[in-house]
Amino acid sequence: MKVSFLAPFLASLAAGVPTPPKNDVVSYDGYKVLRINTHGHPSTIREELSGITYEQWNRDVYKHLDILLSPDQVATVEALDLEYQVMHENLGESIAAESTSRSVWKREVGDLSWYDSYHDYQDHIQYFEDLQKSFPNNSELISSGTSYEGRNIYGLHLWGAGGPGKPAVLYHGNVHAREWITSPVVEYITLQLVTGYNNGDAQTRSFLDKYDFYIVPIVNPDGFAYSHTTDRLWRKNRQPPPKNGNQSCFGRDINRNWEFAWDANPLGASTNPCSQSYKGEAPSDAPETQGLDKLVRQLRDGAGIKLYIDWHSYGQYILSPFGYKETLYAPELGKWTKAAGIVSETIRDSSDARTTFTFGPSGATLYPTTGAAPDHVYSIGRAEFSYTIELRDTGKFGFVLPPELIRPTAEEQWEGQKALLSLLDEEFFDGEGPA
Repeated sequence: MKVSFLAPFLASLAAGVPTPPKNDVVSYDGYKVLRINTHGHPSTIREELSGITYEQWNRDVYKHLDILLSPDQVATVEALDLEYQVMHENLGESIAAESTSRSVWKREVGDLSWYDSYHDYQDHIQYFEDLQKSFPNNSELISSGTSYEGRNIYGLHLWGAGGPGKPAVLYHGNVHAREWITSPVVEYITLQLVTGYNNGDAQTRSFLDKYDFYIVPIVNPDGFAYSHTTDRLWRKNRQPPPKNGNQSCFGRDINRNWEFAWDANPLGASTNPCSQSYKGEAPSDAPETQGLDKLVRQLRDGAGIKLYIDWHSYGQYILSPFGYKETLYAPELGKWTKAAGIVSETIRDSSDARTTFTFGPSGATLYPTTGAAPDHVYSIGRAEFSYTIELRDTGKFGFVLPPELIRPTAEEQWEGQKALLSLLDEEFFDGEGPA
């Protein structure tokens, strides 16, 4: 069955986006990012930092605390005699290096120089347009709704022999705006599916003949655009704050806004509109979540969802439900863990850097998250496999991953996906819980 979506020509998508009010560009010149060793006592370290203003980058704080410091706070922290490593000596210079290394993309689908630098929202639209044109008989442009500022949440639907209508593989990228590495990783996987099928690669053809792929590389287009023009470290969408709240605190965390388990654990999200993990006033009150959820339910009610992956950075994790409760384990956890282990091993063995991924149920492995997409797509969308993948790295660079690491990160993820897609129906999952 071919699912019908809004599919306008992507060249016109950004034309109707309203011009936001002028904003001063946020400068990170002189800011430092430090990784402070906690040695299993994060509360002690936080107590020592209690009089200091900083932004925390990570939430897996048992071993370390990654913090962003303004220039006026650096000397105070250094005087505390804490054990730490420097992730970014000058974050402003690291951010500048992302743009100065921009490659010249030749507007050819097979031109891998696309993966040598980061690109803005409009270029990403063009790239997916070109991918679709290179696979015209087996793909369609899709929309998963519109953002608060009116941008299209665009994507591609790919299929193989026999036409569309098979179980779905659904990929989401750039849920959090500052996690730039996620969209090129999702795009690289899309490129490999398209070019592999066109070139007659047997394995790639088997994937597309068995599953329909729905690939949305930028789930949060407003936040993503804002991270390019105004604040490189912006995370949330750009929705205005509640009328009774601080009117300077914009945005909802789309990955805390899904309906399932939205309010199940006070530790899983924030009720403060100024927080990076603000969950919103009500489940799915972000227009982005509403459109994405509509697609999930359409796929569920069609041929079903075989695999869902929500791509994030950073930390190198492969996480399965549940996120909202650390001691709650799904009946499918056995097969999810087996599959994640194989993906992790494949990535490690394929990578010159021997990139290692930790895997397990999200809440128990990392930290509680409520209203998160993988829990929702599993519980409401009935996905057979549902994961968050946190990409490179483990803390040398964090959110500001250098452009030269884009391609190796994407390449190792494609190897991991080939392994995962090859084993989704394998017999070794028998007895690991209901499908």
